[in-house]
Amino acid sequence: MDDRAPQKSPNPLQRMWAIGVIRYLAVGGFCFLFDVALLWFATSVLAIHLVPATAIAFLASFVVTYSMQRFVAFAADNKVAPSVVRYTVLVAANTIITTAIVWGIDEIGWGWLIGKILAVGVTTITNYFVYRYWVFAPQKIEGTRHV
Repeated sequence: MDDRAPQKSPNPLQRMWAIGVIRYLAVGGFCFLFDVALLWFATSVLAIHLVPATAIAFLASFVVTYSMQRFVAFAADNKVAPSVVRYTVLVAANTIITTAIVWGIDEIGWGWLIGKILAVGVTTITNYFVYRYWVFAPQKIEGTRHV
């Protein structure tokens, strides 16, 4: 007679959460809302001009986004310092791209929120691959990949 309890299979939400791209999109969605809330606060409450406010909000979400992507979305175990440097390079590029798109879309009369949504759309797909294969890439140990 087998005394072991039957193994319970994960529920559908657990199975979905196990998929890396699902975690990436969920974390990204949360970080997007955090970034937009900061942008709204900077422009509406603090009355900062849109261009610097966009860059400030984007950069202020740096720690939240990096931490959540590293630990939640990619469960990275690589060294922190090199990944922070690579992430910083990516953030610099994304800041320029995001600021230009938000400003450009606002200038043509569509509003900064539409610009922000479009900027996120432009960077989301590319960033997934950059995170996975460059920023949080598994460490190589003696000719093999450590995961």
